[in-house]
Amino acid sequence: MLIIGLTGSIGMGKSTTAAMFREHGTPVYDADAAVHGLYDVGGAAVGPVGEAFPGVVQGGAVDRELLRQRVLGDPEALKRLNAIVHPLVGIDRQSFFAEAQAKGADMVILDIPLLYETGGDARMDAVVVVSAPADMQRERVLARPGMTPERLEAILAQQMADAEKRARAHYVVDTGQGLEHARAQVTEIVNALRARAAAAAATGAVEAESKPGH
Repeated sequence: MLIIGLTGSIGMGKSTTAAMFREHGTPVYDADAAVHGLYDVGGAAVGPVGEAFPGVVQGGAVDRELLRQRVLGDPEALKRLNAIVHPLVGIDRQSFFAEAQAKGADMVILDIPLLYETGGDARMDAVVVVSAPADMQRERVLARPGMTPERLEAILAQQMADAEKRARAHYVVDTGQGLEHARAQVTEIVNALRARAAAAAATGAVEAESKPGH
């Protein structure tokens, strides 16, 4: 089963692209959704995050905006937070892998916003980067409720430059030319990855047959 990383800077259209992969029957793991669950009432991160950042737990859940204010622009605080959350996300992700394998999936997509920034790309079989022109990205993000130019700049400062992500990617989906253009790119990528997965499976079968006792 191939493990494919899906990433891209804020406002590039990553969630829409992830949905296009789901249309092809490919299981998608949404790291942001997993974190939301960990921060929600009863979530495994509520207790430890509340201890590390007093005051961010409200009504039994982590208030993401309060937490964001505590870690934005503070590398040490962000490091403390990641040390709590990343292991918990890892446990959740392993359950996702097990379920996907049980269903016979030939590949899975891991939707991870900060894939390159955290070094997670080293554990992927391939990486798909979602991109769009900078002016379109800015327009999309500033249209979001509560977003300001200053907050956007602070977020971008924590993310690897889009040009570098594109240069390091195995595949790029450009969402700046409309949904159908992006959908066609995703179809091409899925076909290429499925061919690769099939070839890997065939090679594995041949190697198994060649072992003593077969």
